[in-house]
Amino acid sequence: MTGIGVEIGVQAARSRALAVLRVRSRALAVALLPAAFAVILLAGLPTGHLLGPGWDVARWAVGAVAVVVLLAAAGVGLVVARARPAVTPTVPIAEESAPDLYRLVRDLADRLDVPAPSAIALTPDCDSWLEDRTHPAHGPPPREDRDEPDGLRGRSPARSRRAPVAPVLVIGSPFLWWMRVGELRAVLAPVVAGTAPSAHPDIAAARRFVRGLDAAVAVASAPRRPLTGAVCAAVAWVARLLLRGCCADAAAMERAVAAAAAERAQAVDYGLRIVAQEQVGLAYAGWDRLLTRVALPAWRMGRWPSRLDAGVVAALTELSRRDRLAEGFTSRLGERPACDLLEEPGAVDEATSLLAARLFHGGPAGQGPHWSPVDWQEYPEEVVDRKWRPAAARLHRVLDTLGVRRSPGRAAPDPHGPTLARVLDHLSAPPPPPERPPSPQDLPRNLPQGPSPERSGTEPGDLPPQEDGDDDDLAGLGNERCAALAAGLSAELAREEAAAPPARTPPAAGPGQAPGALPWDEGALPLLPIQPPRTGRDLLAEHVTAMVCCAAMDTIGAAPALDWLDGPALLINGERAADLAPRVRALVEDGDPVPLRTWLVDSGIRPEKPVRLV
Repeated sequence: MTGIGVEIGVQAARSRALAVLRVRSRALAVALLPAAFAVILLAGLPTGHLLGPGWDVARWAVGAVAVVVLLAAAGVGLVVARARPAVTPTVPIAEESAPDLYRLVRDLADRLDVPAPSAIALTPDCDSWLEDRTHPAHGPPPREDRDEPDGLRGRSPARSRRAPVAPVLVIGSPFLWWMRVGELRAVLAPVVAGTAPSAHPDIAAARRFVRGLDAAVAVASAPRRPLTGAVCAAVAWVARLLLRGCCADAAAMERAVAAAAAERAQAVDYGLRIVAQEQVGLAYAGWDRLLTRVALPAWRMGRWPSRLDAGVVAALTELSRRDRLAEGFTSRLGERPACDLLEEPGAVDEATSLLAARLFHGGPAGQGPHWSPVDWQEYPEEVVDRKWRPAAARLHRVLDTLGVRRSPGRAAPDPHGPTLARVLDHLSAPPPPPERPPSPQDLPRNLPQGPSPERSGTEPGDLPPQEDGDDDDLAGLGNERCAALAAGLSAELAREEAAAPPARTPPAAGPGQAPGALPWDEGALPLLPIQPPRTGRDLLAEHVTAMVCCAAMDTIGAAPALDWLDGPALLINGERAADLAPRVRALVEDGDPVPLRTWLVDSGIRPEKPVRLV
């Protein structure tokens, strides 16, 4: 049944591929139709059938149209053939640096009776797929075989171009560090099985046609001069029209290819693949948590963690310790990890970590004065502490802008020093009650009727002007003072980001780019941003938390730490302060300072003591 199912899937994919190629044939027929009419009209002249002034005008008109259409078709075909298809940014793995991994993939291809992938590459994502990189712009030219006779050497390059080249196997780097060798083999079995349909001529031709159209749309949509822009717009319109005509069949073809590959892979480690799929979901959850909670704060500071894949193992191990549903997963850690298939896993981890920073945050391609790696042991001091101190300083700068006094109504060791009490008193103080507008009888006759600036309920600078678009960002805040402070923090952070030097380096061949290949578009980075727009409520809560942590470190000797699942954390007496976040939210969202003040008293933190901001 497996062989019959594979054959049915391949035939279904081939039929869909032929439907895609028929779209190309119809487009070619439409382009040749005016030329065919022109040939008929011209053939009628020597035979003496189509004579007269009217037929002469028709010959010239149809001939001119045929020439224009043929030139336009040739131009569109040239753009489709020469356009560089999109390629996924990856870290290439040479066979010398991972012979065991290549041996595993080849053995798997032999068991599946399919061609082995031509190369292996890693991507900082929890997914694996096959990618066709046979386009000339995707790699170096084919090497000549010097062992052949001189008579055959001249034909070898053409023969090598006609020979089908297997696609590249792209593996998610978190899989190599979290999965065991057997689990990785089971996960890669359906992927490697897809090389057999990829070698089919019709399927390969249909894929090249669709990729060429997609690349032509991207090339023609780039900003151009007015004259060339009109030509490119016409090319893009034709390419989009052809894409719309074949997109449904192309999608059905890919589904049939995937079904055939899955059917073929059922004979290889089927039982282990069910367990491995659970690890895929777990690795995806841990990778997403690591990027958003741990790596993103470091990227914002100009530091990139150099061991992200190793961090996935630590994060998932911590998850297994906290979640009783994941307790069984820790027993796997005694088996051989898949990263042992690499000769230098540390160097590969560093390359994929830098690539992840570029894809998800838009960092430069290499180290620089504002972009340097950070190790996990240095993360608490280099990232967490340096994240909290500037945030606390920014909070007090905005309070100064709003005209808030340093130590209102109480004695402090340093009346001019930044204190947590200043923040708490400002956010928890109730707003001044609205005054009753005076009636006309209460006003003297020599004063104009209406409110005066001196009788306003707010002080100058207390509430900055807000646009209508900021209402959604400031929703969910406790009171007007929280909203004013959140708006001030958003404006201050925007000014700092605008004044920061651009984190760009000259275009170079970064990780995943072959030497001599075109560099990625630096202006398009990040390709996959993971940072959602932060609201004013999130910014205010983040800055208040930073101020509380700075006060804890300076008064009771608390220490910054790294939590693998939650990111920056505060250690008090060696234990993580996990109950701080809900108390800060109560102050920011409800304007209730009691839970936070109670927590400060129980922890022994003195809010009236000045803190160090640098």
